[in-house]
Amino acid sequence: VHLMESGGDQAQVGGSLRLSCTVSGQSFTLNAWGWYRQPPGQAREKIATIGVFHGTTYANSVEGRFTISRDNGAGTIFLQMNNLTIDDTGTYYCNMGGWYDGPSLPVWGQGTQVTVSS
Repeated sequence: VHLMESGGDQAQVGGSLRLSCTVSGQSFTLNAWGWYRQPPGQAREKIATIGVFHGTTYANSVEGRFTISRDNGAGTIFLQMNNLTIDDTGTYYCNMGGWYDGPSLPVWGQGTQVTVSS
């Protein structure tokens, strides 16, 4: 299994970024997927998930600003991040599983770094 996150960058408060996570070596279409975030010095937290039928769930901290989506043909999930805040700074990862599941894969990608500054 290989998870490859990309799209992280430096951004200003109020800006936008779009992250991608491409999955290989794992059944994609019949599984839910999620985005996780690890702020500096803190634990990794789940922030958004998308189900098999494209139902989405978000953490309160990103609700209304972030949008998760998926492209089954490309084996990729996306995270559109709008109205960024300082607290969005961190390394972003993807993994398999729905909102009420833990991360279902025992491996993680390298993540993609998002740094938001004023």
